[in-house]
Amino acid sequence: MMTQTESTTAAPAQMKLVIAASCVGTIFEWYDFFIYGTLGPILAKAFFPAGNATLSMLLFWLVFAVGFGFRPVGAVLFGFLGDRLGRKYTFLATVLLMGVATAGVGLVPSADQIGLLAPAIIIAFRILQGLALGGEYGGAAVYVAEHAPPGRRGFYTSFIPASVGGGFVLSLIVVLACKAMIPAAAWAQWGWRVPFLLSLLLLAVSLWMRLKLSESPVYVEMKAQGSIARNPLVESLTFPGNRSRLFVALFGVSAGLTVVWYTAMFSNLAFLKSAARIDDTTAEMLVGVACLFGMPLTVLAGYLSDRIGRATPIIVGLVATLLLLFPAVWLIGVSANPALDAMAARAPVVVAGPDCRFDAFAREQATPCGRLLGDLSAIGMRYRLAPAPALALHAGSTPLSLAAWNAADKAGRQAALAATLAGAGYHLEKVRPSAWGMIGVLAGLVLTMALSAATYGPSAALLAEMFPPRIRYSSMSIPYHIGTGYFGGFLPFISSLIVAQTGNPYAGLWYTWGVVLVALVVALIGMRHLRVSGSA
Repeated sequence: MMTQTESTTAAPAQMKLVIAASCVGTIFEWYDFFIYGTLGPILAKAFFPAGNATLSMLLFWLVFAVGFGFRPVGAVLFGFLGDRLGRKYTFLATVLLMGVATAGVGLVPSADQIGLLAPAIIIAFRILQGLALGGEYGGAAVYVAEHAPPGRRGFYTSFIPASVGGGFVLSLIVVLACKAMIPAAAWAQWGWRVPFLLSLLLLAVSLWMRLKLSESPVYVEMKAQGSIARNPLVESLTFPGNRSRLFVALFGVSAGLTVVWYTAMFSNLAFLKSAARIDDTTAEMLVGVACLFGMPLTVLAGYLSDRIGRATPIIVGLVATLLLLFPAVWLIGVSANPALDAMAARAPVVVAGPDCRFDAFAREQATPCGRLLGDLSAIGMRYRLAPAPALALHAGSTPLSLAAWNAADKAGRQAALAATLAGAGYHLEKVRPSAWGMIGVLAGLVLTMALSAATYGPSAALLAEMFPPRIRYSSMSIPYHIGTGYFGGFLPFISSLIVAQTGNPYAGLWYTWGVVLVALVVALIGMRHLRVSGSA
């Protein structure tokens, strides 16, 4: 839908400013969003104490998903403003809203101080963050696409999804630097608030750069011709052929790319810290380094889409994900903690007994077997289930005594369980992989980043080119943020719930695999029908 006459090619210096300002704002907004995810365990304890470690983290991820859930609302709101009032000032407003909301999280008292008001305020700030993100990606993508020449549009716009990874890397750098400079006790008490407050400095830089920008030439031309949409939301649903494009953009592009990306980022990081039992700092650094590889791969995918069409890298990425996702994460698990992985294969933990039902939302499990499963989940131990008339725990064929576990309170139960498993050969302390182990982990992480890059790199140009200029901001933002907000935003929660229910740390990957399969089918049919290509 984007033609060559729509785009006024910017001068090289101006194009650099356009890309830099868009990318800096994107890095900043995603830094804010990722800080929340990176500091998950601390925030769960501070704002969501539930007496159940699994429930606390599930509540934390559920509130994390709330921000994503409001992204489509932000897409509607800021898409309307972007199509009606202009691209520049709309996505200037999004970065301001994100900065205020993120700094606010750093100032909220803990639940111990103000009770339920603490999580309520956090939810309010997460909603504001979600609204801001709902307008950011569409605004940045449209703004860059409408400045870029057609033959370079995929390359230039690919810096925006690459910058999302930059926000993740920046959040890790800031968190690790703060943890290194602040004593551990102070970090746990108040130091974790510093990364949130530092976002005010990033906000100032981002606002300064975006204020130097001029309005999109396409929007200026539409305004001069009097062709601005009166109601972009309504026109997005009624413009001839647009419903089909919205469907493909949602299920064939956005849903697929976002679950792959969040698996590569959040799920892998959570897996390293919990099931693989890698120390937190090492896990964060490994994911950060892998992300540095993923960023240029994202730009490469955008560049290739200018040469071979937008659809080809995305289709290849979706097919490769179906084939390689499980092997990539298995490689990460085997390399991260080979002793633990070998022990789990040689002497798997088996829970046998009646009423072995685990309720992830219960403060305390109703049955002894449920309590045992809850304690195993809390200490990050994988397990299998087997029917039996009486409760029993085995490591392979070796029965393990539950006497100490039965005699303790909740905290004592988990400590006793860990000690019992240690006696059976399970070393549950946090470890740091060997040099070869780190290479294996990085190989698996980079592979998942490459899968994400293939689907994400061409996405900004593809979505911008799918829709007519007068409703482009709304039409690309709404399906993108429904896809990323719901399919991606609820991924950590759904994956964690699947893992807690099954005791299998790899089981959560089936959610990603299923969404990718649907995306592939829709993309194969829909993109072929719409004839989307880099020369459009």
